[in-house]
Amino acid sequence: MSNNVCFLVFLSCLLLLGVTSATNMEQTTIVIDGSRQIAEIDENFVCATLDWWPPEKCNYDQCPWGYASLINLNFSSPLLAKAIQAFKTLRIRIGGSLQDQVIYDVGDLKTPCTQFKKTDDGLFGFSKGCLYMDRWDELNRFFHATGAIVTFGLNALYGKEKLGGNAYGGEWDHTNTQDFMNYTVSKGYAIDSWEFGNELSGSGIGASVSVELYGSDLKVLKDVINNVYKSSRTKPLLLAPGGFYEEKWYSELFRLSGPGVLDVMTHHIYNLGPGNDPKLVSRILDPKYLSGTVSGLFKNVDRTIQEHGPWASAWVGEAGGAFNSGGRQVSDTFINSFWYLDQFGMSSMHNTKVYCRQALVGGFYGLLEKETFVPNPDYYSALLWHRLMGKGVLGVQTNASEYLRTYVHCSKGRAGITILLINLSKQTTFTVGVSNGLKVVLQAEPRKRRSFLETIKSKVSWVGNKASDGYMNREEYHLSPKDGDLRSKIMLLNGNPLEPTVTGDIPKLEPVKQGVKSPVYISPLTISFIVLPTFDAPACS
Repeated sequence: MSNNVCFLVFLSCLLLLGVTSATNMEQTTIVIDGSRQIAEIDENFVCATLDWWPPEKCNYDQCPWGYASLINLNFSSPLLAKAIQAFKTLRIRIGGSLQDQVIYDVGDLKTPCTQFKKTDDGLFGFSKGCLYMDRWDELNRFFHATGAIVTFGLNALYGKEKLGGNAYGGEWDHTNTQDFMNYTVSKGYAIDSWEFGNELSGSGIGASVSVELYGSDLKVLKDVINNVYKSSRTKPLLLAPGGFYEEKWYSELFRLSGPGVLDVMTHHIYNLGPGNDPKLVSRILDPKYLSGTVSGLFKNVDRTIQEHGPWASAWVGEAGGAFNSGGRQVSDTFINSFWYLDQFGMSSMHNTKVYCRQALVGGFYGLLEKETFVPNPDYYSALLWHRLMGKGVLGVQTNASEYLRTYVHCSKGRAGITILLINLSKQTTFTVGVSNGLKVVLQAEPRKRRSFLETIKSKVSWVGNKASDGYMNREEYHLSPKDGDLRSKIMLLNGNPLEPTVTGDIPKLEPVKQGVKSPVYISPLTISFIVLPTFDAPACS
């Protein structure tokens, strides 16, 4: 037997393993309304953050940041650059807890501009820190080379005084920001959007600013942006407040800042709890918990915008799942993709335009390992979403168990639709049929015994599935953990491990192809993207 045939047998067995080991098989049908879009996301929905944390940032007796900060990250790494370039246009948000202590080393400064240092009397245990302009130049060269779309989080506490507790008052001093923007424009650096403040809204995290002051400060910042960019063909968007959603506070911010000032309302999500919580894994696999903690949040944010600021849109400005740097051996493993992609799906259904992951690098929730920049499983989940899921969100109904999470978008850059299926069940394989409400497109029928050759042909796209076979194909991307270990750092795509190539490149994400009318099988504790190029969806035309 040749090596090629041996490999096909081995791969076929791997792909079938999840189905044959399941104790239950459940037939289900999903009905997709392709006549209209229920929501729309941005073309560049996927976003990742770069934070300010120095190596001394620690939680739970662990210090997982290393040299992953904006101030010390090694931008000369080829793999880091290739990981961003794989998206072609990846949004990167610069910001985080320390952004409201950053001084920009430009213009006439009133205080020395020095690096962050550990201190007992500073916000989050650190002193004020400095962004030197030579580092800003280096950052922008990197962003330009990688095609990144940049959002920069500004210091909203500059010039303010601490009043008591965590409250800050007084007027915001805009001079350092204005000097920084003037320098940025003079260098020709492209900034897509400026965000004002980090987690200062409502009761705040570490520090807070009243909504009255925040609204007034936003109007000042809008004037600064309009003045600095008055000769530019396009103006950056203004984002705020980058905090945790409180309906009254967010609604008041729209009223006090006025129409057309705030372009994007940003909010943060850490709904899985602290990074050392022993319940992290069980929460990720609990459909009631996943829906109960945030589905209403996305709906309420959308409603607040429609009622009080219809000129604006919603972004998730930062989300890491578990706060305090993420969960060790959870946030950086396969199991986290159940939470991550479910967040993408749920937020999209309520017109969330962009979703920023904390972080691109750093902590335990980094999409990339902080020292090697080797992608973790969530990186590939994000990349597949970015390449496959288009802007249009379609309505879907299903008779499936709550453990099968289903989201449908128009396909990106092509005809048809793409379905995201997340199977949270530990024992059930779902046989999925698809209907457009008028006719069944994919029939959910029991698996029939097939010949060995038919099995291989259906699972491996490059053996026999050509146009001459007499039927159209759909594309399937099945994600599972290596060796069935949900806390593995190696993700399998259709049975193949996703790892950088020997030349240090991001691997190709190749689908398997199936007959377009055959049922879809979703094995226990796996995730699948299903691309249906012939599905009749007028809303996607």
